Amino acid sequence: MALSRRHLLFAATATAAVATTGLPASAASAATARGAAEPRFRIPVSPDDTLDELVAKASQVRPTPRQIAWQGLEKTAFLHFGVNTFTGLEWGIGDEDPEIFQPTGLDTDQWARALADGGFKLAILTVKHHDGFVLYPSRYTGHSVRSSSWRGGKGDVLRDFAASMRRHGIKVGVYVSPADENQYLDGVYANGSARSTRTIPELVDGDDRAGRDLTTYELDATDYGAHMLNQLYEVLTEYGPVDEVWFDGSQGRIPPDKVEKYDWDSWYALIRALAPDASIAVSGPDVRWVGNEGGLARENEWSVIPVKDSGNGKYDYALPYDAPDDGSRDALLEARSKAAYLQWWPAECDVSIRPGWFYHSDQQPKSVAQLTDIWFRSVGRGAVLLLNVPPDTNGLLPAADVTRLREFRERTDRELPGDLARDAKVTVDDAGTRTVDLGRPVAVDRIRLAEDIRHGQQVESFVVEAEGDGGWTAVTGAGTVGAARILALGTPVTARRFRLRITQARADVHLARFELHKSQV
Repeated sequence: MALSRRHLLFAATATAAVATTGLPASAASAATARGAAEPRFRIPVSPDDTLDELVAKASQVRPTPRQIAWQGLEKTAFLHFGVNTFTGLEWGIGDEDPEIFQPTGLDTDQWARALADGGFKLAILTVKHHDGFVLYPSRYTGHSVRSSSWRGGKGDVLRDFAASMRRHGIKVGVYVSPADENQYLDGVYANGSARSTRTIPELVDGDDRAGRDLTTYELDATDYGAHMLNQLYEVLTEYGPVDEVWFDGSQGRIPPDKVEKYDWDSWYALIRALAPDASIAVSGPDVRWVGNEGGLARENEWSVIPVKDSGNGKYDYALPYDAPDDGSRDALLEARSKAAYLQWWPAECDVSIRPGWFYHSDQQPKSVAQLTDIWFRSVGRGAVLLLNVPPDTNGLLPAADVTRLREFRERTDRELPGDLARDAKVTVDDAGTRTVDLGRPVAVDRIRLAEDIRHGQQVESFVVEAEGDGGWTAVTGAGTVGAARILALGTPVTARRFRLRITQARADVHLARFELHKSQV
């Protein structure tokens, strides 16, 4: 069965289709006529839009089902593992001898048990880092586990990883580096080749798939773009369901006059065809990088942000990736002359449990207090935390890291024990103020909020108040809510009634959570 590139790219482009109902006239006139295959996760904007029009459009942006599912994960894991684990480098150069890869004690079930105990719901393995070494026996490179004597050249880390994660109820993610310094040395990466139509997969001499009834795809790519497509095809067809595909945007450490213009459109289209439920992050349409490697979201993190068209199907930040504000009214105005769309593009906060991304024997994991602070400033601000835990040279997660993961989960459990408002009487007035009556005075020092993001992200500011003898008094407040907002009070507040007042919003607010907790820390 062969599908044309046009057919495939329609599937990818349809995710950007815009429904016109409820939009300002300027937005409706710019909407496409393709029909919305998914919710309006990307809506066009114009340099002529007024602030009111920009805010109205932002209020209409909606996440796709895969984005809603991804934001619900809250805490995910990264596993940086490869030849760098054995060279001591953070960034390999592509000419490593595969023989150095010798994780003789590899136990991916140990990884999975530790991650499950730590409360992680998805784990991403660095199947290929910038050095190009591949953790499965790819048909398209000799720079892989196939060329190591480890397990007699029959080892396959990806297969072990995927099976172990699924056995322990953890979703599977793959990191496939767009940069590949081994393929640069082989004359494929950044060789200046033009895009042309390629048949994917391209069978190689002695290919074990020859004669099978393979589904093939015709996609435009450079020489290296086709190499990536062939490897993505292997990963996405031979290892079971994949829930996240993680790309960064690095070009690698190649000469500055060399560049590879990535075939994002074809890569995205193939992923959508082979793994339609997988989120594509962070150089992808579903998930964005928060802009730092400290695991910290902005004080007010928006999932709706302005983006620009960067070519080959890729959309990028209209404002600097590390801008302190990328979604407020001021940000929408600032980006107006640069942005092509407003897009639902939620933030992922990546950070390593150790100073480096790969294992180094002289490094130690962060403390529970440090990890908890990161959790409050990532998950607690509506982002998803991506915590890297690097396996060691034996192929195991270090004992100190395993202990720390469990302690981290236990600590966050104590931060938010049972919701005190779960069975309380709740009333909502005409202004949308939600009042919780606990029936008796109760001490509260943690508050968790969430919008129902199926209806977008609308809250721009809010205040939480407690009723005392003198009436209502503010106990905390902030700007955005989005998928989650977790607030810690400096001292407990004891009251029978608490209320949430939305002081500014873009449209009607649909609240999913208003929880009250007393921490056990």
